[in-house]
Amino acid sequence: MKEKAFEEQGRVELLHRELAYQGTILKVYRDHVKANGIEEDWDFIHHDGAAAVLPVTSEGKILMVRQFRHALQRFTLELPAGKVDAPDEPRRLCAFRELEEETGRKVEKPEDLEFLMRMNTTVAFCDEQLDIFVARNLKPSKQHLDEDEVINVEEWEVKDLLQLIREGKMTDAKTVAAICAYAAGMVEC
Repeated sequence: MKEKAFEEQGRVELLHRELAYQGTILKVYRDHVKANGIEEDWDFIHHDGAAAVLPVTSEGKILMVRQFRHALQRFTLELPAGKVDAPDEPRRLCAFRELEEETGRKVEKPEDLEFLMRMNTTVAFCDEQLDIFVARNLKPSKQHLDEDEVINVEEWEVKDLLQLIREGKMTDAKTVAAICAYAAGMVEC
């Protein structure tokens, strides 16, 4: 009962939403809200969604991609991932496509991807939702990178990826969450 009362008290009422900016992958809105009796303007970012893949080789290693990320002005080591082509595109299909595009490996069909988890990347101001899948029984294929992409594919042991996370050297949220979830499933709790 306490939780329900808290949720009712903590609810924010959207009074008005105005599109402030529309980019190629997101829309930024100015929301006029009423929170705890106070009217304020909040920023809200809409993203159509994305999918990521944790590819596992026959030796149990994880395929990771290293690429330059403009927002951070550095290279990152992360899972292959990408945005949906359309808001209604199934995330499993997006993951299937991104696996081959970024790693040059594939599975036979989208149904071969095992669902690992769903996450919201930045809940305070963005509605992006990302589904993460595990890919096994990888077949060789060919990378299909965009003209402006440069991606290096690397094989990593799970224990070494966990060490990078502990040391704060891996900071990509989807990658950290997926590796930790996958590693937790590898041991009996």
